[in-house]
Amino acid sequence: MNGPTTDEQARQRLEEITRPEKPFNRFKWIVTAVLLVMFLGSSATVDVQLGQITALPERTVFYLGLMFGPPDLGEIPRATTAMIESLGMAWIGTMIGAALSFPLAFLAATNLFSKPIVFVARQILNLFRAVPEIVFLIMLLPVTGLTPVSVALALGISSIGTLGKLSAEVIEGIDHGPVEAADAAGGGRLQRIRWSVIPQVIPEIVALWLYRFEINIRNSAVAGAVGAGGIGTLLIRQISQLRDWAAAGTALAVMVILTLIVDTISGRVRRRIIRGPQRAVDIGADEDDDDGGGRTPKVPGPAPTTAGNGPLAPI
Repeated sequence: MNGPTTDEQARQRLEEITRPEKPFNRFKWIVTAVLLVMFLGSSATVDVQLGQITALPERTVFYLGLMFGPPDLGEIPRATTAMIESLGMAWIGTMIGAALSFPLAFLAATNLFSKPIVFVARQILNLFRAVPEIVFLIMLLPVTGLTPVSVALALGISSIGTLGKLSAEVIEGIDHGPVEAADAAGGGRLQRIRWSVIPQVIPEIVALWLYRFEINIRNSAVAGAVGAGGIGTLLIRQISQLRDWAAAGTALAVMVILTLIVDTISGRVRRRIIRGPQRAVDIGADEDDDDGGGRTPKVPGPAPTTAGNGPLAPI
């Protein structure tokens, strides 16, 4: 029987067992070098006056002083109205994107349909994602003109690709147990989707819709800068045409405050939808413990029923 291992024996054993050296990853270094060369090459072609960077903080303070020193409080009603118009454009656009992306998301899920159908659906979603909102806005000008309606339609069409792709990924991550149960019960494809897939994915998909609504609020302000209405049009008019910096500062403050409020509310709703209802029930409460008010806390449980003439039994 061997005795305990000494420190010298352990050291020798450690020297015998050597960790293999990590192989040289040539591909990683080549890609890194190419990206570095591309970055340096593109930086050399940009006409940036590095000497003016030191003056950037001073200029920023100067323009902030023009906007908020002091702001034009009389501009608040008009800025609020314009921001509400932008919110309306974002909301309608999100609803259009949600309604049109919902069926495409199921067609793009690899666990529900065959490869040809999935391929066609994903290419349609990729097309909507590849085209910017401003391009859809220009395409709609002959039909709707430069109005808030055209901005809402452009945001809705552009939202189809992103919402459809993310929703398809949610559908592909479902639990297949309920689907197999519906299939075993004789349910068709539509019945399996309706009763086994949609109940699992609808909370996360609705949360994605709300998140897209937050993004569309900012996009509506950018699209409004071309003169289609909303807070973007008001800001561009005050800065570029009227040079009314105090009014522009008020409009900017209203936009930021209302956007933060909407984002906070939307974030809480999204977390509530994903988390689901929670009940404050103390599962470990003892029936003999008193809650301090003379009442005994009770733990909810299944309703008792009778099995024939026997004792009460849970359902």
